[in-house]
Amino acid sequence: MASHKSALKRIKQTEKRTQRNQVQTTELRHQIRKFRGALKAKDKAAAQALLKPTTTIIDQAVRKGILHANTAARYKSRLTVAYNALA
Repeated sequence: MASHKSALKRIKQTEKRTQRNQVQTTELRHQIRKFRGALKAKDKAAAQALLKPTTTIIDQAVRKGILHANTAARYKSRLTVAYNALA
């Protein structure tokens, strides 16, 4: 265990950040799963309602440093292509 005051502070900060990132990551994954579920069920109305919030959450994940920008672009592209194929 760390004994320096600064090291103890860094441990606390890391725990806080880790928890915050976990919440964001979980929210992102749940939203993507919901959207993919609507696509799999071929429910166009639900998919249309979920497309915009899903892309918004993906963009937020990039801003917060949870996803790399290229990864987010790939997710959004593939989800949009899947949505357009539904039509």
